[in-house]
Parts: sequence; C-alpha cells; structure tokens
Amino acid sequence: MASYDLVIIGTGPGGYVCAIRAAQLGLKVAVVEKNATLGGTCLNVGCMPSKALLHASELFEEAGHSFAKMGIGVSAPKLDLPAMMNFKQQGIDGNVKGVEYLMKKNKIDVLVGKGKILGAGKVEVTGADGKATSVDTKSIVIASGSAVAQLKGIEIDEKRVVSSTGALSLDKVPGKLIVVGAGVIGLELGSVWRRLGAEVTVVEFLDRILPGMDGEVVKQFQRILEKQGFAFKLGAKVTGVDTSGAKLAVKVEAAAGGNPETLEADVVLVAIGRVPYTEGLGLKEAGVALDERGRVVIDDHFATSVKGVYAIGDVVRGPMLAHKAEDEGVAVAELIAGKAGHVNYDVIPGVVYTTPEVSSVGKTEEDLKQAGIAYTVGKFPFTANGRSKVNQTTDGFVKILADAKTDRVLGVHIIGREAGEMIHEAAVLMEFGGSAEDLARTCHAHPTRSEAIKEAALSVGKRAIHM
Repeated sequence: MASYDLVIIGTGPGGYVCAIRAAQLGLKVAVVEKNATLGGTCLNVGCMPSKALLHASELFEEAGHSFAKMGIGVSAPKLDLPAMMNFKQQGIDGNVKGVEYLMKKNKIDVLVGKGKILGAGKVEVTGADGKATSVDTKSIVIASGSAVAQLKGIEIDEKRVVSSTGALSLDKVPGKLIVVGAGVIGLELGSVWRRLGAEVTVVEFLDRILPGMDGEVVKQFQRILEKQGFAFKLGAKVTGVDTSGAKLAVKVEAAAGGNPETLEADVVLVAIGRVPYTEGLGLKEAGVALDERGRVVIDDHFATSVKGVYAIGDVVRGPMLAHKAEDEGVAVAELIAGKAGHVNYDVIPGVVYTTPEVSSVGKTEEDLKQAGIAYTVGKFPFTANGRSKVNQTTDGFVKILADAKTDRVLGVHIIGREAGEMIHEAAVLMEFGGSAEDLARTCHAHPTRSEAIKEAALSVGKRAIHM
C-alpha cells in the first residue's frame, strides 16, 4: 500500500496549487482526480473556456460594429461556430497539459479515480473499472469543489436546458436564450450568445442583478447591458419548462407568486449558482461535519472535525472563486508543513468578465452602512479619462471607499474596460493597509485607464484634476 504525507482529493485550482506548494515544502504528495483531465471545473468547463468564448465573441462583435468608425473597412463577419469551439478547446488543452506538466515536475502522484475518505489517514480510490485501492497518508485535504445548483422540477439535459457546462458547447446559436439567474455566470454566458446573435432574457428572483456587488455599480451595469440588448425580468422566478414542443415553453411568475406568463425559448440556461460537491466522499461515515448549506465545516486553520483532514475552496465557506481556493491551498499546505499559512479574506477581488468588465475588492457601500462605519467616497468616470476617450470606450467609473477617520482604503469598485486587470493595484494597496492618499500620490503612466483609479483616490480628498 502506497504511503504519503498528503493526499488531496480534487485537482481544481485549490487542489493542484495545494499539491505544488506542499511538494515545494518537501512533502510526499498525491492528488486524486475522478475526471479524465486535471484542472477541475475552472480549467475544463468553467473560468477558462468561458474566457475564450468571451474574447472571441467580443472580437466578433467589434468587427461587426466598431471597426467602421475607426476607419477599418471589413465585410460583415461570418460566424464559424465549430472553429470558435475549437479555439476554446485548444485553450483548455493547453491549460490542462500545463497542470499535468506541473504534477510531473513537482513529483506529485496522480491517482485517477473517485476518492473516498475511510477515516483519518486513509483514502480509497476507485477507478473507472470499479477496482478500488487504498492509500495511507498523514494528512488529507478535501478540494472537491462545487457542482451546478439545480432548479427544482427542471431537468438539465445539456442540450436545450443547459447548465454552464452545456452553454459552453452549444452547436448552434439559439434564436432565443432565457438565462435563469443574474449572477456572474449567467451574465457572462448570456453575453457570449447575445454577441453571436441570440436574443437574451435574464430572469432573476431578486430585484437586482449581481447580488453582493456594489449597488451603484450594478445599477449602471444593468443599464449598459440593456443598451446592448439584454432584457431583464427581475423579482421573478421560473416555475417550469415544457420541453414537449419544438420550442421550449418557460413559465415565469413574480417571485412573490401569481400572474404567471409563458415565454418561448430555444435554450434555457440555468445559472442559479453552485453547491459544494461532497457526493461519495464518505464524509458522513468518516465523521466530517457539514453545515446547513452542505459545506464542510472548518476552523480558522482549514481543519475539519476529523484530525488530519482539512478542506479548502468551493466545498467550504466563503466566495466560490478559483483564486480564493488557490490562496487557501497554499495556506493549508504551509500549515501542514509546520509553517505559517494565512488568507486575508478582506482582500479577495471579484470580476465579471463581460464588456465592460466589473471588478471589486473589499467592502461595498452597503457593507459599510450595515456595519456603521463612517466612510468617504471618491469617484471618477471613464468619460473623463483621456485614454478611454480616444479609444471611445468610456462606459463606467471607478469608486473608492475609504475610512473617514484614517483614510485607509476599505473597498474599490470598477466598471469599465479591463476593470479585471485594474483592480489589482487596489488589492496590493489594501494588503499593505494603504490610504487613498497613498494611491493618489502614486505616479500613474499617462495615458492609461488606470489613471482613473488615481483620480478616484484624489476625489476621496475632493481634489480630482480632470473633473
């Protein structure tokens, strides 16, 4: 029987990063993966393939709508969907092979099959052929990730009623796409298919899109999306999908109930979130405690209720984000190796990769109001940013929230082109406990979109230059 210092169940961003860090620290490590490829949801059917399609569809739309005004004459672009899907697949393959290489480079054993915890220090791995082997290990990390949340009474067939997985691989552009859920995944994949020609309607149970993000940012974002052609039905729920006809009949009613209407669709995308993946891991039998939402309960050092068993990523509390899982993977590897490992949950950026992008780090205004923290606000619109003006990409603004007494930056929210790249200077500043004044006095290259962040920081002290 093989014996290890650490066995990790799952090779998504949390699991594989944890494995690499543990190997760097001298531990003998194995990872268990039930799928044919490494990388988990993120690399195979999530973050990465969606970014490939977002990029390709954005260029498709630019060629069709923006080139002419820049003096670039092209005939109307033609969509070759199989070729676009091939472009997406090449990206997936490259990333997956990269993770395989990193496992070999760091001498990490890959055990292919379904992992099950038999108790402290024992993991059983069952291959596709049904043969089970067990391995001994000093420590176990559960990094099993999450699965698609199901909508009651609606069956996902990944053909016409799809999850994010099916929505990444449609074989033709739907005439009418109904997206259930106005979260990040629904808006990103809705954007892809709208640009390629679909009519998109988003049905959201709450009375706003992107729950949890800054309200002011979200209001402007919704207006931008509507201008792009999105239709929204907020405060509404989907109660059924009739799949018997050539078209899908989607029953929608007010969230509070009553007044149902039927909408026609070619494809329905169910994007109501994700749930922790704990199926078949033997957690109950092993005595690993779960909370009321099915997440593995951990203490401040990622330890579960069973000694020597830890958990990270989507399967535990906190935002379901790949980079949060990565940071936790590094931290738990360091703790297991007897070093100090830590994650600062106050500085975890979030990004919506639409056009424009929306990014955020730290507290929203709503958070600060609720906590009773006195704060100052600095805002700067991209309409007043030189680079954005000359590129004619002026949608959006930067908003900085600082502590009214200390000027320490508590939250930054950006809507605009490349907002996902720009958020990191705010994250670095906040990691060092920096103030709006620090940001305002840092020289920014001209002309860049990032100057809008400096101007928003100046605006906290009511001294923005360009407005």
